Amino acid sequence: MGILPKGVTNYTLDDASGMFEVHLDQACNAKFESELHYDRNVSGILSCGQIGNLSGISAQELFLWFPVKGIRVDIPSTGLIYFDVGVVYKQFSLSLFETPRDCMAVAHPPADSYDERFISDISSAKELDGGGAIEVI
Repeated sequence: MGILPKGVTNYTLDDASGMFEVHLDQACNAKFESELHYDRNVSGILSCGQIGNLSGISAQELFLWFPVKGIRVDIPSTGLIYFDVGVVYKQFSLSLFETPRDCMAVAHPPADSYDERFISDISSAKELDGGGAIEVI
């Protein structure tokens, strides 16, 4: 399976609990049907047909990045894989993940929620502008 991109340098797995941690050589983005961001460290808990308590992966939807909290597949397989991004599951064809993808280095990884940063930037701009209208160029 190619859920993780190329560039894995090390990993640990506790067989008893299913807890794992994967180390990549760099934070990076990989393109599937949409863009996925991988931090240098990815961790979670493996169990039958799913990964829970996932951290270190974000999925892009439109212009926003959402942390992937879990990944699951149907048993028996329907050929689909589901990424839990909080409010919904993003659905992909399992065939997209047959081989690891190349991962492009990123200078600044996406924030867990661009919503909060965007709102913070707007609030700061309003204070500087005296609360008037803000024009986006």
